[in-house]
Amino acid sequence: MARVVTRFPHKVTKLDPVWIPMPDGVKLAATIWLPAGTEDDPVPAVLEFIPYRRRDFTVMGDGHHTYMAGHGFAAVRCDTRGNGDSEGLFDDEYSKQELDDGYHVLEWLAAQPWCSGNTGMMGISWGGFNCLQVAALRPPSLKAVYSVASTDDRYADDVHYMGGCLLNDNLNWGGTMSTFAMRPPDPEIVGDRWRDMWLERLENAPNLASIWLNHQTRDDQWKHGSVCENYDDIEAAVYAVGGWADGYTNTVFRLAGGLKAPFRGLVGPWTHAYPWKAIPGPAIDGLKDLCRWWDHWLKGNDTGMMDEPRLRCWMQESAPPQTSYDHRPGRWVGEANWPSERIERFMLHLNADGLAPRAKRSRTLIHRGSVLDGTSHGDWCPYGHDAEMPGDQREEDGRSLAFDTAPLARRTEILGQPVLELDVSSDMPQGLLYVRLNDVAPDGASTRVTYGLLNLTHRNGHESPADLEPGTTYRVRVTLNDCAHVFPRGHRVRLTVQTGAWPLIWQSAQLPTIKVETGSSVFMLPVRPRDAADSKLPSLGTSVVVAPPASETWRPYHRERTMSRDYVTGEACIKMLKDRGHHRLEETDTEFSGGGVETYTVREGEPLSARARLDYHATLKRGDAWDTRVEAIYELTATEDSFLLSCRAEAHDQGVRFWSKSWDEEIPRHGV
Repeated sequence: MARVVTRFPHKVTKLDPVWIPMPDGVKLAATIWLPAGTEDDPVPAVLEFIPYRRRDFTVMGDGHHTYMAGHGFAAVRCDTRGNGDSEGLFDDEYSKQELDDGYHVLEWLAAQPWCSGNTGMMGISWGGFNCLQVAALRPPSLKAVYSVASTDDRYADDVHYMGGCLLNDNLNWGGTMSTFAMRPPDPEIVGDRWRDMWLERLENAPNLASIWLNHQTRDDQWKHGSVCENYDDIEAAVYAVGGWADGYTNTVFRLAGGLKAPFRGLVGPWTHAYPWKAIPGPAIDGLKDLCRWWDHWLKGNDTGMMDEPRLRCWMQESAPPQTSYDHRPGRWVGEANWPSERIERFMLHLNADGLAPRAKRSRTLIHRGSVLDGTSHGDWCPYGHDAEMPGDQREEDGRSLAFDTAPLARRTEILGQPVLELDVSSDMPQGLLYVRLNDVAPDGASTRVTYGLLNLTHRNGHESPADLEPGTTYRVRVTLNDCAHVFPRGHRVRLTVQTGAWPLIWQSAQLPTIKVETGSSVFMLPVRPRDAADSKLPSLGTSVVVAPPASETWRPYHRERTMSRDYVTGEACIKMLKDRGHHRLEETDTEFSGGGVETYTVREGEPLSARARLDYHATLKRGDAWDTRVEAIYELTATEDSFLLSCRAEAHDQGVRFWSKSWDEEIPRHGV
């Protein structure tokens, strides 16, 4: 249980709204938390720059701003252009305009009389992305960033594509964020012009799912904002934080290996959340750790942070499979450098009778997948709620080509990316591979450790796909997500290969039959030896949080995931309820609610029957004077050659629909 703090070294004053002018005349709306005494002793400023609305939908998570201000920093949350109360129009995630705005906000903050001239930038997810991207622009005042659950490579590790496969999160997040961007500004802040501003937003609302679906390869759309294109662009110090259950973990390891700027990386057992309130536990005293970082880089106080290992990770002990966890047992381990020279690539050969250190006589294994492959996967990016994680994998393993080791003679720890090099052929010109690494207990329970995806037309890279020649054997490489895991003595290591992962990714146009050559195909595990120095790592403490603002909750945040099958038609339906609840903030007397339902259907043996749909809504209300609602439906189907995207959106004021819009688009498939 986290300890709640209410008193700080400095008294805190909240300023809202603060209008920050951009060079083109557009004004961005911000909230600033200031410690007492800045008129005589200016302090560094830390910016969070996000589109998620600073005064209502994100307020329940404002505690870190109060904490930072209470410890001597000016904490700033600013609405991005065209979102919340900020003027202008929203165009796309991480657009050039957004990043330029972030640069100018930092320089405006640095010039304020209460600021020392040094700035930092922080955020989770969107805010974690753009703090890296703005750092690459080198604002003169920016000294350090704190990036949580983000990516340095927008094509390889975001909600759109993975391994060249189309993630269905492209539709559900594209629809969700498009609906978010349709919400109105607050009349209490912008005055009588709020409805005109709202209508302008609605008329110019981007269809994000369409924008992203029109870029199926790693083109300039994705290279923009991918700081991996040139790590040397970043000179500010970077602290990158991730979680093993999150969708963005690989970023921490790539940054650790690629950045020349001062760097610290931290990966816990967490889902998509800040480390002081993330689950599975243990959560850490992350707010203290955060302020140590700012003290070091923004105030010049040597906190000893940079004497600690470059990379610290939670080595997860084996655990029974569950669809959610409160806690994952394990211990912290540290690596002074990454890649670590101490980690051994242990090679296992895929033999017809399982995985073994030595290759046996080559045999050809034939596998034809099912449209139900992957239905036990869980969410691509869990947030720490029910039914998001993969459960027992035994049913999924039964739909797979599965390769097991003998029971392990000794405890084996891995840290890093497992890699599969597979000799494979297909009877179709296109296809996908879904590869899982599982920990199989003596009782047969199968826990997924990590996984990887590969669109076989992307076997030579993500910029220029090439069809397969049916019947030709190719050597392909599937890199699984970074992980840290302990396989206990007596457990088995299981590797599985499938040709789909629904509804994680979109189905291939046809169900291929693949042939895998055993003996020559190999699987490499990153085995880490135990290190006595791990026990001497400084403690990260236990969770401390700031009390949330006074509020009422009429309906709490809630998630469900169900699957049903019709054995007459062969149709399977997976439904996910993602309800953000219904709340009222006392300070501003603002009610807000929102949520969506994702529905995925497919018929056995018919990959072109696949259908994904998102129904989403968001409401904002204050008494009888302000009552707004936006609703939208996004639906995706496909033919062999094209995606068919249908979108419907409408806005309501005082219960009356006054605006609606429809988009229908046919988008060519490029090997996806």
